[in-house]
Amino acid sequence: MEQSVFEKIYEIVKQIPYGQVATYGQVAALAGNRRWARVVGYALHVNPDPDNIPCYRVVNKEGRVSEAFAFGGENRQVELLKAEGVKFVNGNVDMKRYQWERPVY
Repeated sequence: MEQSVFEKIYEIVKQIPYGQVATYGQVAALAGNRRWARVVGYALHVNPDPDNIPCYRVVNKEGRVSEAFAFGGENRQVELLKAEGVKFVNGNVDMKRYQWERPVY
């Protein structure tokens, strides 16, 4: 049986290492389609297993957290990232330092 788009997205998000972040577009590309960035957002908003699918590690390309973070709001997302040692510059994740470097094929 073929994986659903959401399942592909969740598998990618599970791979984001502790203390790093990925962008919606990066997750979309790794899941198979660079145009799925919004779909990634929808999938993460209905994350069925937030304890094992670390959706808080996904930010926008500028390093901004989601204002609509489904599991406690944007402040909770910031707290979770800071707890992993992720640093913020002017309210955004320091992407040069913390963006996951997984190549897209």
